Amino acid sequence: MANRTFDTRSSEWLGDMTVWLRDNANTNSELLTRLRQNLRRARQQELTPRQQQVLTLYYDQGMNMTQIAQTLGVNCSTVSRTIRRAKQRLYRCLRYCL
Repeated sequence: MANRTFDTRSSEWLGDMTVWLRDNANTNSELLTRLRQNLRRARQQELTPRQQQVLTLYYDQGMNMTQIAQTLGVNCSTVSRTIRRAKQRLYRCLRYCL
């Protein structure tokens, strides 16, 4: 990254931020690519089969929690807890991968 000085005046902050974003765009895309790969792997290896199934229905197929509950024959609160626990497990797994 080029050595740039950034002005601290608020009127020029947006311009400085634009320069920083342009300079770091490649870095961000590399991190996002790595995160997506690790997320895919973590969903397969770290989640229970039920968590995988619920996340697939919720995120990949776009079903809402009520629809998932009806499909699986469980209470809506069970679906909500399953999604929350799966997200927590993925977060714990992925927060160190970057």
